[in-house]
Amino acid sequence: MLLLQPRAVPAPALRGRPPPLRPRPRPRRRLAPPPLAAASGSIAVSSDEDAFTRCSGYLFEEGAATESELPTAYNLAGIAAVYRRRPLLVLRRSLQIGTSFGRWFALRYLDRVNDRADDMFELRAAQLRRILLELGPAFVKIAQAVSSRPDVIPPAYLDELSLLQDRIAPFSTEVAFNIIEKELGLPLDMIFSEISPEPVAAASLGQVYQARLSSNGKVVAVKVQRPGVQAAISLDIYILRFLASLARKAAKLNTDLPAVLDEWASSLFREMDYREEARNGLKFRELFGKFRDVSVPEMYLEQTRRRVLIMEWIEGEKLSEVRDQYLVEVGVYCSLSQLLEYGFYHADPHPGNLLRTVDGKLAYLDFGMMGEFRQELRDGFIEACLHLVNRDFDALAKDFVTLGLLPPTAQKGEVTKALTGVFENAVNRGVENISFGDLSGNLGRTMYKFKFQIPSYFSLVIRSLAVLEGIAISFNPNYKVLGSSYPWIARKVLTDSSPKLRSTLQALLYKDGTFQIDRLESLLTESLRARTEQSLVRNQQEDVNSTRYAIKQVLSFTLTDQGAFVKDLLLQEIAKGIDALGVATLSSATSAAASRLPFADRPSPLTSLDDEDVTNLRNLYRLLLLLSKVSQKENSSPIPGNNDAKENGGKTDELSLALYEMTSLPEILPVLSIIPELTPESQQQLLLLPTDLANRILSRAVARTIRRMFI
Repeated sequence: MLLLQPRAVPAPALRGRPPPLRPRPRPRRRLAPPPLAAASGSIAVSSDEDAFTRCSGYLFEEGAATESELPTAYNLAGIAAVYRRRPLLVLRRSLQIGTSFGRWFALRYLDRVNDRADDMFELRAAQLRRILLELGPAFVKIAQAVSSRPDVIPPAYLDELSLLQDRIAPFSTEVAFNIIEKELGLPLDMIFSEISPEPVAAASLGQVYQARLSSNGKVVAVKVQRPGVQAAISLDIYILRFLASLARKAAKLNTDLPAVLDEWASSLFREMDYREEARNGLKFRELFGKFRDVSVPEMYLEQTRRRVLIMEWIEGEKLSEVRDQYLVEVGVYCSLSQLLEYGFYHADPHPGNLLRTVDGKLAYLDFGMMGEFRQELRDGFIEACLHLVNRDFDALAKDFVTLGLLPPTAQKGEVTKALTGVFENAVNRGVENISFGDLSGNLGRTMYKFKFQIPSYFSLVIRSLAVLEGIAISFNPNYKVLGSSYPWIARKVLTDSSPKLRSTLQALLYKDGTFQIDRLESLLTESLRARTEQSLVRNQQEDVNSTRYAIKQVLSFTLTDQGAFVKDLLLQEIAKGIDALGVATLSSATSAAASRLPFADRPSPLTSLDDEDVTNLRNLYRLLLLLSKVSQKENSSPIPGNNDAKENGGKTDELSLALYEMTSLPEILPVLSIIPELTPESQQQLLLLPTDLANRILSRAVARTIRRMFI
């Protein structure tokens, strides 16, 4: 089945092989309809046949605004100037919108009063879909924003709204062909050697034909914009923005609703310019087309115009229908790369825009609605995720200020307390189990109390991730996009050379000057779960859960340039631990020698361990376990702690602790067997570590000696 996203998908989805193209006989324009696979269905034209034109065609008829009067880029002042001269048209459209939704809400109210809401549920869902179709593209776009969330939308409504993603009645093919010829300035026969006589897919903004270029014989998708779309969307935005201003004032909302609407309208206007979409597609292909198992269609920019887009034909099925968990993971990895690595992301990844190609790749379609994520916002988003998972709610409150969610004047202490109450339970279940639903529990009341605001960029970012989670949980209810994202974020913060993220990592790992080994262990462990482009391979043979694989991953990571910062941290803490171990060994030897002296009642070590030394020893032990990937719980003997030492009188137990740490050194032996499997570059870096470590230990020993001699 050839399916077009409700966003006028550039390359429609197809089950099986595409319908055969037939040479266009001259001078006839139309061909016999290409046979579509019976099992795949066809474009719905019976009950909803061009409902938009039938019910809202007056928006672009004579006397209404013409596209030549309206700005091609979003400009509220320009739109207002056009429609202020047509108050009757604005009034008529407002009444149509109000009566359409008012009648539907009235029927829903009567259903509840008559206790038949459940019986009429499916019927009302179908009626709502028809209302949206009649009102046109702007309202279809709004519906698409919520049609990919099976966890928040009732099934009957989800089924109906999902039809808006790929089954919208087409407009006249004769009109479409005329638009192509007018935009390209050539007869159809000179552009295409073959073209399908009817659209293979239709959406809210346009419809798609399959054709073969005369110039090179390649099969392409030809997207043609629906006539009158710009006039209809401009008027609806003009009305909706007025209503948004009223709602903000009446409800005293902190969020600037008109600004959020402006951001959405700007992206929608860019989407209506197919030249902009083609340029976006070229950039997206350049950045992400080289990713493993990701396919991005080629754009024919020279043959593309404002209302006609020509691009490579992509053959495949909707991702939401093939239930391919692996490709969802590919989508998560690619989306995180878009958002946090490059800052250029697909802002409308609904199911109709994501396909599984015939060769098993994930294809992105329709690049009209793209988003830009500035570097400071990317870093702020990563920091917020880190602080959330590590329960650092005071830092999270500051992150919200950075991201523009909180005003700088907010009371940080009160906000921290409120965020703790909102997020504590969600985080306690583990990062792998956190969903967007968990995070939205009582957040609404907190946001209202502390004057949270939703920045205009934020809705597109959250929607991009939420839609992906919605696709995944439609066939895996336990899937959590944040759980899949956090390992990537952990790897990002460990490897990124950004000074801001380096500072964040430093602050995260050192609290009041004390090294937080638990946090480093958590970050490294989570980063090993991250699906990198190299490990993101279908049916990968190597057991990624094996200890051997984990050791290899840790070593490979820390011995690269990306892991240099973490390597320095590890060497620094290991040097501290070995230095403390040397002190413990000296204490033990001194005590043993003193015990042999005559008349010695109670040997006293010449050098004793202080609290910092005990902490460093314990961290050394934990680091050795981490590097060898031996779980602490698997150890037969418990690790002595501070309490043990204090309860049993101290110095002797401190030395016992030191000796205990020494007995654990053989546990790093599994690391040695991995060395031959490392790359030559990593092996060379490994040979430099002993010298580096020895220098660090010597520096600490000298500093300790000088400190004890003169202080």
